[in-house]
Amino acid sequence: QVQLVESGGGLVQPGGSLRLSCAASGSIFSINDMGWYRQAPGKQRELVAAITSGGSTNYADSVKGRFTISRDNAKNTVYLQMNSLKPEDTAVYYCNAAVKTTDWGLPYDYWGQGTQVTVSS
Repeated sequence: QVQLVESGGGLVQPGGSLRLSCAASGSIFSINDMGWYRQAPGKQRELVAAITSGGSTNYADSVKGRFTISRDNAKNTVYLQMNSLKPEDTAVYYCNAAVKTTDWGLPYDYWGQGTQVTVSS
């Protein structure tokens, strides 16, 4: 019904930059909040950044000032610009979207497939 497809992950040196994209497609009436989560081996999944349909943003303290979340509502796409990357940013990054498929229905959380980000010398 709804699919989220991520792209942009890869290997980068400390101090480098990456830009992640996540595009939603399918039977979409509207999208409420969108966000990026990450999970490293042996650690809990954590919220990295979130953005509302109106453009309000929240960031984890560990990435504030380095990462920027944005969205293009016309394209149903959310982005995560990651600058000044550190080794501790290494994780699988997952996008998330709360999607309504009908006007009357409740929003339902959908997840992307995950994309690996590795920061290493």
